[in-house]
Amino acid sequence: MAVDRDHVLRSAAALLTRKSTATMDEVAKAAGISRATLHRQFAGRDVLVRALEALGIQECEGALERARPDDGRASEAVRRMVREIEPAAALLAFLYSENQLFEGEEQNEGWARIDDRIAALFRRGQADGEFRIDLTPAWLTEALYGLLASGAWAVAEGRVARNDFTHMIVELLLGGALRREES
Repeated sequence: MAVDRDHVLRSAAALLTRKSTATMDEVAKAAGISRATLHRQFAGRDVLVRALEALGIQECEGALERARPDDGRASEAVRRMVREIEPAAALLAFLYSENQLFEGEEQNEGWARIDDRIAALFRRGQADGEFRIDLTPAWLTEALYGLLASGAWAVAEGRVARNDFTHMIVELLLGGALRREES
């Protein structure tokens, strides 16, 4: 019987986003396979986390494409982007906390591609006079990641309604990023 790798990854993502300390036995159980079968697919937790990273990058890049960050006002593009990323936010929150993914020279270049696209959106909003220029695009990008992770955790814990996710993140981010008229 062939093992559906995508099913295993998505099952692992669903579990690890709820319980980041889950064991490989628990991941196997969540996927409906044996631990031995899981280990044939992923030789250990590090390999599994790297595969989840690739899935997270794929999900983010797809969300960015659907959000059309180059179209219309930058603030509306940010709103579309957050709405499109929301289904993957819990996975991103898990990956955000996995230090092994961001240390050393082996960082996946997919994150740099995503960072560049998001920073370009903030840069465009600054050039158009829509966003503050005293906050760098890199900082706004990092702030967005932090808000996405925090929002995903708050939804998972039942402290925030899933339907409020996009609104709360966008309003807080843009409320701090919008240029104010000087008095």
